[in-house]
Amino acid sequence: MFSEEVLLEALNSTPMADGVPRDLWRDDPALSRWAVQRGGDGGPGEREWLRKTRDALQRVVRGESGPEILTAFLAGARKVPRLSGDGLDWILEVEADRRPAVELILAWDRVRNELPGRLRPCANSDCRLFLVDHSRANTARWCSMRTCGNRLKARRHHERQRHQAAGRTEPGRPH
Repeated sequence: MFSEEVLLEALNSTPMADGVPRDLWRDDPALSRWAVQRGGDGGPGEREWLRKTRDALQRVVRGESGPEILTAFLAGARKVPRLSGDGLDWILEVEADRRPAVELILAWDRVRNELPGRLRPCANSDCRLFLVDHSRANTARWCSMRTCGNRLKARRHHERQRHQAAGRTEPGRPH
């Protein structure tokens, strides 16, 4: 079962770097390593499912598509109850190539249900990252206050300063 952190790693695998979109999963060996570290085999089919699922989840979280676009990724997958000495476990039954992709969707659904409205894209329009807001007031807007938050606040501050300076230097305007 994938965690919220793994879901964010997947969603945030297409960052901006110096104003240029990057895809950290474009490189097959890098994505294979990521998949293997999370219980997959890193094979070509698994990589293809992961990339397509990530792209679809990004569209859903950004509000560009509804969750129905995830239906094709879930076709034939099912959770089956199994009793063990510790109680009841739910086992995901799906083809091996699709398992990590389905686990990403299940992680998205878990976050959506347990933390409604808290998974969102960064409010910085120049950023392509996502965040899960754990603040009490549910007011977090940026993937990182240190980067996006400070940049936007500084940008707005400079805009205000520029407008104030322009207002003081215009001829015929009272000071």
